[in-house]
This record gives sequence, structure tokens and C-alpha cells, in this order.
Amino acid sequence: MDSFKKILVALDHTDIDKQLIKAASFLSTLAKSEEVLFINVIKSTNIPDQIKKEFPNLMEDALKERQAAIKLKVDQYFENNNTKVRIEIKSGQPTKSILKYSATKKIDLIIIGRKNEHKGGGVLIHRIARRAGCSLLIIPKGFDKKVNKILVPIDYSDHSLDSLNQLIDLSKDKMPKVKMIPQNVYQVPSGYHYAGKTFGDFAKIMEENSQKEYAAFDAKIVKQGMEIKPIFTLDRDEDIISTIYATAKKIRANAIVIGAKGVTSTSALFLGSSAEKLIQLDSEIPLFVMRAKGKQKNIIEYLLKL
Repeated sequence: MDSFKKILVALDHTDIDKQLIKAASFLSTLAKSEEVLFINVIKSTNIPDQIKKEFPNLMEDALKERQAAIKLKVDQYFENNNTKVRIEIKSGQPTKSILKYSATKKIDLIIIGRKNEHKGGGVLIHRIARRAGCSLLIIPKGFDKKVNKILVPIDYSDHSLDSLNQLIDLSKDKMPKVKMIPQNVYQVPSGYHYAGKTFGDFAKIMEENSQKEYAAFDAKIVKQGMEIKPIFTLDRDEDIISTIYATAKKIRANAIVIGAKGVTSTSALFLGSSAEKLIQLDSEIPLFVMRAKGKQKNIIEYLLKL
């Protein structure tokens, strides 16, 4: 498993750091990562010249103090002794600093927390998700459950297949009993009545078609002995994302894993509508957005210019 050789963990010097550090320890063990980098960005402030003259080492001292505090947390909660650890404390704009650092260090996965304590609190997550040239794991505050059931929304595309196969590869050694549930959400077309069918009749037709598509999709899944049971869900309200999330809660999934569209140009700073809308949800379930390796070249070049 070499998909996540380098993991970047965005810490904010609050209580959620403990969860993120523990998650990084667990995931880096699963993925046999070479290095885990912890970054904390202290927001730049406009300090008057007079104050700078009076206290010339103000920011330098703040960075040193934060470095020591973050190191204390990492030493306490990061338990993977087989992975190299690095701590970076920076001053600047958080989104820009995290994105540029991830590009410079050729990061494969960013781990970030979701607190949802105030309106607009997810702006940082959304910006990083749209622009990051790698996979992203979003962990909600307070989540401490054992992962034993994962919902994987699929649309039978290559990026859906990539994400599912990556997940299997990641889980097979340390989590062989985890249940993976590929979910295809299907809809009834608005003109169904012109075919002389009821809504229920056409829903059955769409479900059968989805099952046929899954049969072809299933042949491409490298299962490696993992338990994989698909489900097919009718979206009655023209809201696929709410249907996915409602299903995750109903089946008590511990995580949602979705494939992002491969980034092929700097104009394609996009996840795909489903992944993007899932990220915007005030979710209490961890969300893993997987990008296939080797499909983010141009976006990396863009980020390095920030």
C-alpha cells in the first residue's frame, strides 16, 4: 500500500487536535506511511511598527511556544513508531499555507477536523477540499467510534472504482472484518409517465438497471477477501446527498468514502458535485474524499505558485 506515503495533519491548537493525531497514528499504521507531518498555522496579524520595535521577537517567540505545545500533544497521542514525524509551525493565511505546504511536500493525504461551532466554520475545509491536489479526511469533533462499517457512494465511474479499490487495499491487513457498502443512488426521470408507467414501476426499472451496472462494476473490484455488499437506494426527493447521508445514519456507518474527480487542469478545481455537497454538510460522520494517484499534476503546479 503506497497511496498515502506522506500524510499532512492540519492542527489548530484546540481540543480536536487529540482526535486528529490519533487518527493520523492509526491511518499511518494502516498505510505504512513513510512520514506524517503536523502543521499549525498562526494567523498573521498587523502589528504596529512601534510594537515591533519594542518587542522584536514577538512572533518568533509565539512560534517557538506553539511548536513546544504541539510537540507535547504529538508525543502524547501519536503511537506509530515506524513512521517519521515532523512538526511545522507557520505564520500566515491558513488555507494558503496548508495548500502550498501540501504541494511542496508532495502530500498524499490531508487530515483536517470539523468543529461546526459557528456559522461559516467549514469555510477552511471547503477551500482546502476544492483545491487540494490529494485525498482528504475530514473528522468531526467528538468522533471516537471504532470503524467497522463504511458507506461508499458510487456512480460506476473510474473514480468510484479507484476509491473503493484504494479503500480495500488500505483496510485488508489491519481491518479485514470491516464491512464496505457500495451505494448507488438512482432516480426516476421526470418524464416517466410518458412511458405509461407508474412512479413505482419506473423506480423498479431504474433499480434493475443499477443492479446490472453494478454487476459489470463488481467484476473490476479487487476484493482481496473483504466483505462487500452493495445497496441500491431510490432518491425520492431529488436530493442525492441527503439520501446518502440518511442511509449512512440508518445503517450506522462509521465513515463515508467517496471518490473525487481526477484533476486534469488548473480550471478543474472541483471535486465533483456529490463530494462537494457532502463536504458542505454539517456531518457527524467522518468523510474520506479519495483522489486517485497521478491525476493531480496540474493542480500541484498551480499550488506551488501560491
